[in-house]
Amino acid sequence: MTPSMNQQILLNSRPIGEPKESDFALVETPIPEPGEGEVLNRTIYLSLDPYMRGRMSERSSYAAPLELGSVMVGGTVSQVMKSNHPQFSAGDFVLGYDGWQAYGISKGETLRKLRKLDPNPVPISYALGITGMPGMTAYFALLDIGQPQAGETVVVSAASGAVGSVAGQIALIKGLKVVGIAGSDAKCDYVVKELGFDICINRKTQDLSSALKAACPNGIDVYFDNTAGSILEAVLQHINKGARIPLVGLISQYNAENLPPGPNLMPLLIKRALIKGFLVGDYQHRHSEFVKDISMWLQEGYLKYKEDVVEKLENAPHAFIGLLQGKNFGKLIVQVSSDPTK
Repeated sequence: MTPSMNQQILLNSRPIGEPKESDFALVETPIPEPGEGEVLNRTIYLSLDPYMRGRMSERSSYAAPLELGSVMVGGTVSQVMKSNHPQFSAGDFVLGYDGWQAYGISKGETLRKLRKLDPNPVPISYALGITGMPGMTAYFALLDIGQPQAGETVVVSAASGAVGSVAGQIALIKGLKVVGIAGSDAKCDYVVKELGFDICINRKTQDLSSALKAACPNGIDVYFDNTAGSILEAVLQHINKGARIPLVGLISQYNAENLPPGPNLMPLLIKRALIKGFLVGDYQHRHSEFVKDISMWLQEGYLKYKEDVVEKLENAPHAFIGLLQGKNFGKLIVQVSSDPTK
């Protein structure tokens, strides 16, 4: 029997520094009915991503702040329950942006159909990770901004995460030496032994500058930056002339109320290096190009992928707080309801 109530997590208050569980509110509301051109979805998987911290703040950014009392934003993989849109039918699996709730109403044009029940070996949850926004970020930021050339050295921060792990593996496919930076020995072991990175530096136990010098004796040509902060500062000491730095994340700063002084940018000048910010929304028109390559590399076994799955929507706030502390291991998702494809 279909339940009559919808579980939602709302933004209850704006965090000061690290978010607290009291910044979120778990509520129940009636399941809505779809209007003309709309679809009612049952959420199966919810993506948790660092950018959500920025949406909780009033600080100016590339997207408007989330209003207090609103459902927390987030990408979702769902199953259509009711449809008033000609391109979607009950039972379809869709990628959308319904946020932190068990049921959501979407405009048909905001959804992308995934697949029906079939023997496709790629789980539908991958649409929130390696075949979705994190994978696109890794692919286009590395290839378009990083411009990697065979034989060069690339350094990847947050190397075991959803974006960094894919960026590093693509760099390996392109023939680069790949050095990862991660936050534990277990993550470093995974990056080297499972993903094939050449070296991984534990940022918590090793001196970054000396470790980078030893790992990159010929300097750094590409730095795939998920973190900014002290890691960027250390990397800049070892970049080569003409180095390229795709800046895709600022996770070291998301909880900061007063930002610390920035790194010394003199090496960028001296080395005539490039640092360029990246937003995945700028590349939606090239989605098919990304899917073609990623699907091929997955099928051929060149890419490995790890998910960190949390059960039940009510556990999303705790998991999200841990994400900002680096406690996740792989792409962090919440399984909100049962997955009919398994």
